[in-house]
Amino acid sequence: MRLIWNGLSGEGTFRSILPVFLISWMLGGSALAEQELLWGDTHVHSFYSTDSYINQNFSVGPADAYRFAKGLPVLHPATGARVRIETPLDFLVVSDHAESFGMFKAANETGLPRDGLGPIDWLHSWGMEKVFQRFAADPTSVVTLLKYASSDTNDVVEAAASPASIRIPNDEPVMQETWVASTNATESANDPGRFTALIGWEWSAIPAGSNLHRVVFTSSGADVAQQFTPFSSSTSSYPEDLWKWLEETSGATGADFVAIPHNSNISRGYMFPAEKRLRDTPIDRDWIELRAKWETVVEATQIKGDSETDPALSPQDRFADFESYPHYISPNSIPWDPGEGDFVRSALRRGLEIEDQFGANPYRFGLIGSTDSHTGLPTAEEPNFWGKFPTDSTLESKTHSTNSIENFGWALSASGLAAVWAEENTREAILAAFKRREVYASTGPRIAVRVFGGTDFVRGDESSVDVAALRARGVPMGGELRALEGPPSFVIQAAKDPKSAHLDRIQVIKGWFAAGKSFERIYDVAWSGDREKDPWGNVPKVADTVDPDSGNYDNSTGAATLATVWRDPHFDSTQPAFYYVRVLEIPTPRHSTLDAIALGRDAETTGQPVSLQERAYTSPIHYSPKAN
Repeated sequence: MRLIWNGLSGEGTFRSILPVFLISWMLGGSALAEQELLWGDTHVHSFYSTDSYINQNFSVGPADAYRFAKGLPVLHPATGARVRIETPLDFLVVSDHAESFGMFKAANETGLPRDGLGPIDWLHSWGMEKVFQRFAADPTSVVTLLKYASSDTNDVVEAAASPASIRIPNDEPVMQETWVASTNATESANDPGRFTALIGWEWSAIPAGSNLHRVVFTSSGADVAQQFTPFSSSTSSYPEDLWKWLEETSGATGADFVAIPHNSNISRGYMFPAEKRLRDTPIDRDWIELRAKWETVVEATQIKGDSETDPALSPQDRFADFESYPHYISPNSIPWDPGEGDFVRSALRRGLEIEDQFGANPYRFGLIGSTDSHTGLPTAEEPNFWGKFPTDSTLESKTHSTNSIENFGWALSASGLAAVWAEENTREAILAAFKRREVYASTGPRIAVRVFGGTDFVRGDESSVDVAALRARGVPMGGELRALEGPPSFVIQAAKDPKSAHLDRIQVIKGWFAAGKSFERIYDVAWSGDREKDPWGNVPKVADTVDPDSGNYDNSTGAATLATVWRDPHFDSTQPAFYYVRVLEIPTPRHSTLDAIALGRDAETTGQPVSLQERAYTSPIHYSPKAN
């Protein structure tokens, strides 16, 4: 396999052969590796989630989701067909919504408890039970439910101050019973060393259609988790209240947590604020430090679109227009408007600006992907994608989604997965990797990526498999470099998913702060074939071999592995900066194209691209001019 290596100066090329055994090491199959590369999903919903249940998931609970993740067959909740994931996962979090946790399932299958209620509460409970049953019987009622549980205002700050919720008398016992059942199922599925089942939930604040959701998981077992009930947005729509609850609960129980923001792309600018928080008060040092403590990772890609960046924010990025999802989750018509507070790259840049002002950075986070599947089936492969809900998981329903033609079906992405470099496949090791940010995101394919940053990496280090030596000379993804006298150099290694396409290129995305502003730049640092950079430093696009009539493609282009040592040619030791790696596959058919072919339709009628370039995003390595 031939590689193009971009030299330390950023100029010229060098051809080398990457040892075959490096591929095995990158995939976690070598005894030379001090860590394992684990693949998982931190964001899957079962029938305990309200929106999963009323969208016809009556059969797949947490136990089934874990079975599926382990590679065992389960029955699809919409069709009853036997389905299984092509390649099992290493870990999974079933993260059901904390709001009305298990209430819809209980209302439809066992009835809501009304013992001891007074006449008014009894009548209220009976009425809600009938409403819930009607919602479950008619999947189109999800829109009605959204309106019922939403604020009347389109003002995000106003809506957050008065969060709408579904109030049900005597709901606490039901939700606690559901939590116990869910955590027990997770405990039963956990198999340390082989498969890790992590206890978690989703805090689902969405004031006026501003998605501020967080997935929360813990390394603790059911014995600890059952000492509390999940914090929900029914209690508060303010993220800082969630962080305070995590702080207090951790102190009281010994549990450790990670909170993961997701779908910042549809947050209406409120996921990553620069000046004012959701309470309409200025951010301050306490807010920054509390956020940085609990939100060490962000979900950068998932079913409802990609959150890395947008062409409006990164006009010089030729690959920025990827899996856009221009729809807010709101019953009101709010035009989608991408802003700097919505995307990961601009948040990383904002973090540098905030750090200059406050001496602390709230957005020094790592990146992962996950699915947000509401079928209980975590699939992120284009040929094996089951949609978000049972109601949009078949070919016929994708053409005319029950919920919304625009928002679901083919508009959704078959994405993503969380990659973790961990010492072992256990709850503690996985959470520790999330805390130190030695994790990365994939849009679906299991692309293996290693990154180390230091000052003395040289040509030839890109072929090294001595992880201990590389780590001793630098820091891994998610780490920090400080007070360098010369420019940093980075060892970057990538290997294709054995079941997916070849690799097109490796890019380094740099952000830096200078003269009171932040900036960004994209570098092509390694690529396949004999392509040459243009005068602006860009490598031409790789050939697209996707046949829109058959859905076939071939690996006649691209490379199985890419590796390089790259040194920043524009480094200024006085400027704070971050560097993350983006690895792109060659074009492959999108799931909508495969669906259209199966339906005997022209792929272009789906309204989606015929092909796409799957990718991986690593957690950034930050540089600080300060010594400590």
